[in-house]
Amino acid sequence: MFNRQFIASHTQMVYDSVARLRRLAGLSLAEFQRDADNYAIAEHHLRRALQALLDLGRHVVVKSKWGNPANYREVFELLERGGVLDNEFRLRVQGIAGYRNRLVHDYALVSEKEMWEILQERLDDLETLLQRLLAYVTKVGH
Repeated sequence: MFNRQFIASHTQMVYDSVARLRRLAGLSLAEFQRDADNYAIAEHHLRRALQALLDLGRHVVVKSKWGNPANYREVFELLERGGVLDNEFRLRVQGIAGYRNRLVHDYALVSEKEMWEILQERLDDLETLLQRLLAYVTKVGH
């Protein structure tokens, strides 16, 4: 049912990107802003981690036959209906996933301070989302 190679490669992408983001999260705001490369690296790895998580979520939804989501918001709604996410967590991660679109389409509007705050406050949500997706895949098997 699930494509194990797809899941493994996307899981590794999330782990690698979050590890890189955690290193940047250890910087103070002043240190983060001192080097423009810090923002560029954070933007790249946040976008990459979010895209991999969204792709994994869509894979779980489609392969579980819960529907064919037309957008990422629907991916999260279907993951909640399928019991992978509870409502409170769905709302929280659905919001952070919206950053994927901002980083792709409205990248000029995301400030260095805003990016740094995401690194401080939201990385655990990315890891928790990955853990919940993997727990479901492991439980269901196939």
